[in-house]
Amino acid sequence: MPATRPTAPLAGSLDDPQRARDLATMKRLATGLFLVAAAVFLACVLVGEDAGAWVGYVRATAEASMVGALADWFAVTALFRHPLRLPIPHTAIIPRKKDQIGSSLGAFVQENFLTRAVVEEKLATVDVPGRIGAFLDAPGRAERLAGDAAAALSGLTDLLRDEDVEPAVAALVDRKLHETPAAPVLARVLELVVDGDRHQEVLSAALRYMARFLEENRVVFRAQLGDASPAWVPDWVDDRIFDRAFAGVQQFFEEVGADRHHELRRVYDARLRAYVHALRTDEATAARVEEFKKDLLEHPAIRAWSASLWSNAKNAFMAAAADPDSELRARVTVLIRDGARLLQTDATTRELVQRQTRRAIGYLVERFSGDLADVVGSTVARWDTEETSRRIELQVGRDLQFIRINGTVVGGLAGLVIYTVAQLIG
Repeated sequence: MPATRPTAPLAGSLDDPQRARDLATMKRLATGLFLVAAAVFLACVLVGEDAGAWVGYVRATAEASMVGALADWFAVTALFRHPLRLPIPHTAIIPRKKDQIGSSLGAFVQENFLTRAVVEEKLATVDVPGRIGAFLDAPGRAERLAGDAAAALSGLTDLLRDEDVEPAVAALVDRKLHETPAAPVLARVLELVVDGDRHQEVLSAALRYMARFLEENRVVFRAQLGDASPAWVPDWVDDRIFDRAFAGVQQFFEEVGADRHHELRRVYDARLRAYVHALRTDEATAARVEEFKKDLLEHPAIRAWSASLWSNAKNAFMAAAADPDSELRARVTVLIRDGARLLQTDATTRELVQRQTRRAIGYLVERFSGDLADVVGSTVARWDTEETSRRIELQVGRDLQFIRINGTVVGGLAGLVIYTVAQLIG
């Protein structure tokens, strides 16, 4: 036996009690009219034409009403089931053609609704950036979205296994650092330092540090001089020599630190600029820097640092995301508010968002309209046949009962007209 396709329940609840009551009421009304026509016809047959000429007119009207009611009852019923449960050909159309109807419905939606022209025409009448901006600008919306975004990203990081990500991040960082030439980077950094005169500030800070270091270790240096001095030299001589040398060094540091045009500063500036030039032009200098970079990257401390990048960044991010008062949440909130303002007021941003939205949705429609049509067809195909027929009848059956009512009334009028014309001709 061929495998039967599993049926799927219809989404949502279509069993509306009010619809069921309305359908039953209309069925009773249509059937009641048929019974009235049948009763009138029977009465005319029993009375006979001896009662008067009017009997023929009434009988013809009632007879045509019954014919019209029966014909339309058959037509309406044949949509959903076999009339009187008889397997009459071309009846039970919806159950028999359910899969074809689903496929046709999907194709109809695809060809008439899911087209780039239709979607772009509709989007042209919609203020997409304005609606997005108004949505984002609602009171409290930015804070909620920032919290939702933080929670979503935190959930995403939880899905990533640290033992899988950490080696990948470490390898990526290591590869990028090894692939990046160190000499041009160092040259650019030194150029920025020199152009901003920061190197002289560094020298001044170094001189101040050296002066303070010497002062804090004055006793140590005096002891070193005493140990190096011959035993026959009196201590007062050593003191005089040390004091004069120490004062000279401190005075030199003070002079260089105070004089922005000191010769030492000029030489220092020239040497640093020459080194920057060598980094860019001299292969030997660049090779020495590259070798130093490689030795530095192979140091265990650096390798441990690169391996811990992922865990440190993840922990810092999750802590910031979980804290409503964190700088991260605050920045995301401000970013959302600024975006809402631009979407509502900035003409360039609005035009860009509107154009890109049309392009994106047009592409999605062209790319996935066939898939959506297949979803419609396959979903209808998986529905239970009897359930589908019953629910469709519940949705449109009340309106279809008007066909029966109209058939009864119109059939009666047509019968009356035909009988009258026949009498006039006869």
